[in-house]
Amino acid sequence: MASLASWRFNHSAMHLEDPRIIEFDVRTDEMLINMGPQHPSTHGVLRLLLRTDGEVIHEVTPHIGYLHRCAEKVGENLTPVQWIPYSDRMDYLAAMNMNLGVALCAEKLLKIDVPEKSMAIRVIVAELNRVAAHLLGMGAYGLDLGTFSPFMYAFRERELILDLFEEVCGARLTYSYVTVGGVTHDLPGEVPFPPGLANFTGHKASERIRWIDAVRVFCDWMTPRIRDYHTLLTKNAIFLQRTAGIGVLSREMAIGHGCTGPVLRGSGVDHDLRRDGEPIYTRMYEGYDFRIPVPPFAEASPTIELGDCWSRFYVRMLEVAESIKLIRQAIDRYEAATDGYRLPHRLNAKLPKDEAYLETECPRGQMGFYLVGDGSPIPIRARAKSSCFCNLSVVPPLSVGCLIADIPAIVGSIDIVMGEVDR
Repeated sequence: MASLASWRFNHSAMHLEDPRIIEFDVRTDEMLINMGPQHPSTHGVLRLLLRTDGEVIHEVTPHIGYLHRCAEKVGENLTPVQWIPYSDRMDYLAAMNMNLGVALCAEKLLKIDVPEKSMAIRVIVAELNRVAAHLLGMGAYGLDLGTFSPFMYAFRERELILDLFEEVCGARLTYSYVTVGGVTHDLPGEVPFPPGLANFTGHKASERIRWIDAVRVFCDWMTPRIRDYHTLLTKNAIFLQRTAGIGVLSREMAIGHGCTGPVLRGSGVDHDLRRDGEPIYTRMYEGYDFRIPVPPFAEASPTIELGDCWSRFYVRMLEVAESIKLIRQAIDRYEAATDGYRLPHRLNAKLPKDEAYLETECPRGQMGFYLVGDGSPIPIRARAKSSCFCNLSVVPPLSVGCLIADIPAIVGSIDIVMGEVDR
């Protein structure tokens, strides 16, 4: 036994002193990984270049420009009315809100005020599109994190909104309905009961109903469904683990990077252009009863941090309920209005020698449009400021130190549309 103990001691000493014996730590080399540009979790043709050490992210570099379509240069060769269909293709999930931004910017340049009825119509269609955009964002976010059911529920409701839009303007994705001076035509009167809505509410598709009453039926049916989304996703234990405390965006960083919309409000900044914007835009929402959801939320789990992925997601879910409230109020205003749905406006109306810039509160943030006139019908400058472009800029700092599996959670919580980023 003594000899064995002596051998162990001598072996240990030799192991420490002998330079030929080398200890190796378990190490991994840095890797460069391309995520995209064709990747379901990048929500479009976005390429993320990840520098990783094992599963840990050291650096993220976004590469954009795969979808560039020269929309702004096109706008410098068309009248504002003709440019509106091109704005549809920017944020193609919220085309009504894009149309509204161009129309309001042109109206600011032309110094015209639209009728009360057209403002009520604009609120109805813009908030319906906000609901549709947030529903798709919610469903796709669940899909990014591995659950399929919320995606099916969200598309069920979104289809009902698209059926309503189809009755209004004949289109389901790119509408070109909101235009300079108001809207292209009044809301339809009696329409066939939208088939999807009829199936879910017990009505017959052969029935006829006023379009605004169909919207009321949709709001009545949609309101209790929001609780289902919270059960499916918001309060889901796995969803909470994937989003709580991940991608924490501080108030200072959100402001410093120019973030807007739910991304900014998710960091605790109480700012919404429907209330805090320019008069030509806020006049649409004067007298409406709605609140701006801003964390911290009393009902949030103790694991939630201000500005994390869950907070940004929950802000959007609360905005769906607020938009439904706005739609109900706008319908009442529409029915009480006695003026027209549009001011007379010639397609080739001359733009004054002036400039105008206006931002509106779109589902993904503040979308800005800029027009410069020189006395001709076609602007000499047309520019667009994308909310998604600024929001995308926070992905690199939010991702450092996270795992590769957290990238879909962070990018999905930003809710980008690459058509708007690249334009």
